[in-house]
Amino acid sequence: MIHYIYDGSFEGLLTAIYEAYSRHEQPEKILKGNCLQDSLFVKYVFIETDEQKARTVYDAVKQKISPDAAKNILYAFLSENKEAGTAIYQYLKLGWRMGKRVDSAIADPWVFKVHSLRRKVSGEAGRMLGLIRFQLLSSGVYYASIEPDHNILGIIAHHFKQRIPGQDWIIHDVKRALAAIYHDNQYFIVPFEFNGPLPLDQSEMDYQNLWKEYFKDIAIKSRINPKLQRQNMPLRYWKHLIEKPGAAKDL
Repeated sequence: MIHYIYDGSFEGLLTAIYEAYSRHEQPEKILKGNCLQDSLFVKYVFIETDEQKARTVYDAVKQKISPDAAKNILYAFLSENKEAGTAIYQYLKLGWRMGKRVDSAIADPWVFKVHSLRRKVSGEAGRMLGLIRFQLLSSGVYYASIEPDHNILGIIAHHFKQRIPGQDWIIHDVKRALAAIYHDNQYFIVPFEFNGPLPLDQSEMDYQNLWKEYFKDIAIKSRINPKLQRQNMPLRYWKHLIEKPGAAKDL
């Protein structure tokens, strides 16, 4: 029984898939290095990432299966699910045989798994676009913090590059200690940590106070429903909002 182990990057996963075909092997699982579990009955094969091999696989997915399949595997990977690597490998094995029809084979458990992971990632990215709260720093840069379940920073950054191209901004994924930093019509995702109070611009503090007051004033006491609030907006998102949804109950 063979398990392929890769470095945790998308390029590393695609390299592992390339090597499986190049070596004529069929690994039972493809796992990130941090998911490794000792077993006497498993042969672990460590795969070194090769960007050219990864590009070859990704281009082949788009050409031989479909561009949508390429997006499926990217989003499934971004879910950070422990089974994502294996699911993507099995999905592509079927895709090489079926072409674009693979996405109609939803009875296949691996196709279903990849589709399910894509929906979760896409759904959270969509919600997050409406929940991000940028704050103006004294430097003139806009800053927003997020803490998503999935690794959606790149998806969000691409959206805001199109939406507000003339403004410098930072979107900080606190959970993963990463940030998308945008300047001069391009963004980079880099390791990033920040502790302590934000150096807010004075006008930002004034606008925040106005927004908080507005949020309280429009609340209708008889219709406040904390349970429904938590269903529509999970508590884990609240701490990154300027307005605090739970504050309305104290009116």
